[in-house]
Amino acid sequence: METGDKLIEVIDLEKHYNSGTIKALDGVTVTINKGDVMVVIGPSGSGKSTFLRSLNLLEEPTGGAIIFDNVDITKKKYRDENGKWVKVNMDLHRQKMGMVFQHFNLFPHKTIMENMTLSPIKVKKVPEEEAKKKALELLDRVGLADRAEAYPIQLSGGQKQRIAIVRALMMEPDVMLFDEPTSALDPEMVGEVLDVMRELAKDGMTMVVVTHEMGFAREVGNRILFMSDGKLLEEGSPEEIFETPKHPRLKEFLSKVL
Repeated sequence: METGDKLIEVIDLEKHYNSGTIKALDGVTVTINKGDVMVVIGPSGSGKSTFLRSLNLLEEPTGGAIIFDNVDITKKKYRDENGKWVKVNMDLHRQKMGMVFQHFNLFPHKTIMENMTLSPIKVKKVPEEEAKKKALELLDRVGLADRAEAYPIQLSGGQKQRIAIVRALMMEPDVMLFDEPTSALDPEMVGEVLDVMRELAKDGMTMVVVTHEMGFAREVGNRILFMSDGKLLEEGSPEEIFETPKHPRLKEFLSKVL
């Protein structure tokens, strides 16, 4: 649940293309608190995925600030508590942000176990046995402990996405970013992935989720953002957004998707 402790502060975020003629993000300001399950909804092309991908600089913003761990990660350098200039270590910040995409991005030539242990061993220098033990615990949690030695091609789409989620958890991130994690799945596989995300939310994981799954947004999100044309038009609790929407564009959107 939301604690009120700031984790990420986004200030006047902009992303422009074609010399500013296309504004994928147009002055988005929002604070993500520890324990938030923030669900971002809106029509296609509204800037939802650009916003999410900007949080870990997979998209480089044109303007604005993203404060994470008291550092503006959009800048090359920052002053530390002693007033010295320090280079922003984006790799370190990305380790603290787990990212799950529409397409699972698993290494096809590696087993599930190898996919899960590669980053902890290489990046965080976790001993191999320790990494494997943790991987098995996480696989067991999502009902896939028996698939540890399988290859991605041997798994269904829903299984691959569950693997992608627990692979991100292997790095013990502070926040999980989900970019339409169910949109590439067959309808009958969507539920198994959303169940894993529900469990994460219950455990207090901070999550930012871009999704078209309105039932999930309503049930699991504690804060809903509605975006359209690169702007954040309305923000509120699920009750406020779905039951008493204020912005005409949000009302129009909900009339088509609910």
